[in-house]
Amino acid sequence: MRGSRAPPLPLLLLASLPALSPAGAARRSGGSRSVSQVCVEKSLIFRSNTPYSTDIVSDPDGQDPLFCVQLDDSKLNYFQQPQDVKESDFAEFLEKYGRHSFLAPSQVQPSFSAFYRAGDPILIYFDSSSVLSMLRQPIKMGASGLCVDGNPAGFLDSKSTSCTRIFANLSKSCMTDPALDAASYYRDFTVLKVPINDAVMPSMKVNVTAVSPPGAPHMKDNTCMNVVSEVIYEIEYSGTSGIQSVSVQFKVSNISVNSRSSLQQHFTMHFWTRTFSHTLPRSGNPGYISGAPLLIANSGAKQHMSILRSESDGRCSQFLRHTVQFGRNMRTGCKISLSPIPEDSNCSYIQQKLHKAFQGMNRTEDFAVTGSAHSTQAEEWMTILIENCSVEAVNCTSCCMVPVTLEIQILWTKVGLLSNPQAQVVGTRHFYHCQPLKFLDMSMVPLTTIVTFTDMTDWPEAPRGQPQMHWKLPFDIFFPFKVALNVERTYRGDLSGYLLLILIMSSIFCF
Repeated sequence: MRGSRAPPLPLLLLASLPALSPAGAARRSGGSRSVSQVCVEKSLIFRSNTPYSTDIVSDPDGQDPLFCVQLDDSKLNYFQQPQDVKESDFAEFLEKYGRHSFLAPSQVQPSFSAFYRAGDPILIYFDSSSVLSMLRQPIKMGASGLCVDGNPAGFLDSKSTSCTRIFANLSKSCMTDPALDAASYYRDFTVLKVPINDAVMPSMKVNVTAVSPPGAPHMKDNTCMNVVSEVIYEIEYSGTSGIQSVSVQFKVSNISVNSRSSLQQHFTMHFWTRTFSHTLPRSGNPGYISGAPLLIANSGAKQHMSILRSESDGRCSQFLRHTVQFGRNMRTGCKISLSPIPEDSNCSYIQQKLHKAFQGMNRTEDFAVTGSAHSTQAEEWMTILIENCSVEAVNCTSCCMVPVTLEIQILWTKVGLLSNPQAQVVGTRHFYHCQPLKFLDMSMVPLTTIVTFTDMTDWPEAPRGQPQMHWKLPFDIFFPFKVALNVERTYRGDLSGYLLLILIMSSIFCF
């Protein structure tokens, strides 16, 4: 094979020295015999990779020690004669040669903190077996993306995962595999509010509430029905008080039985809390800072404006959303599944569901004019303008006019001093764009969200015209004349000095 290396040969590398006779002895001048060995001076050996046992033999003549190789001896191919074990020596031999035992050592129970910290595993408790375990969120592993069920869900770690399950015998797994049954995700266990070190008290348990739980999986016409395809946990927490409530929602699908049946599952963990206005940091003081979250309010509770966010497979996330940042235009797109649609539902039901997807869990009512707006100051908040698409008559009896695009238009301006401008929002509008869709094509509807910031700053008027000259007179009106007289006097003094010097020089040369 290319790139492979042959195993090392059992050589004894010697520096140019003829091999000594192995006939039971190796003789040096004035040396002695080493029985059943081949010996050389130790200083001549620089590497040894022989499989035979080696030894260093001292030279009685005081010269360099010998490096000896033990020749193959048939006696060395057998185990030594076992020792006689007596009752008094049994414990000594057991302690000397003993290894691991089947007796489990005393295990130290893991200690937990008084409350959950971010990233800590969420503990669950099975009442029927009194077993403490962890809430799991399956993830995919490797290039094939197969599900690994041992991944613990982290506290405050809101995220979505997806993976694939492959069934060799779906007819059997349909009703025996707990990963396909919705009941295994909420039944027979409770979630602990906070980690515990002692006995589990009833007040520490939080039941998992299933929202419209589906029935158990079953086979029908060579198809496995009611198979769980998506699990969504919604966990409410309250600081160090821990987990307050847990709910779970499901989406199910049907799988046909074939030689290579597979199922892609989605798992979502969403943590939320009842946020109060004072817990959110400012987005500026007073004006907005570029990149800071845009503040909105819903029934007096201050929040951050958010828009739709897509999962790894392009579907709209039900809980995770992008935060709108001041001054940054955004555009997102994803697909939302409307199936299964109730038989008695009409166009209005579908429109409301899509509007709710655009708005998120909490409907936006007001927006903050400045980044330091307080919820109790009404003048610092303005109502968001909403313009729905006009529902006009469409020449289609099986069509419905549904919103597919939400354009959030934000007008802002700079106010205050030019040296220290403050940004504030002066108007916000939610503009919906609709298009007719047939009821048969509503299994997956593409949704788009657009955020645009428009700067409408009114700058002050710049100076116009040519600069004009401003004449100013000195305080002393006679100042120009005094300057002229001083110049004239200085000139006269210098001229007299020159004339005197010329007369002196002339008289010297003449006499």
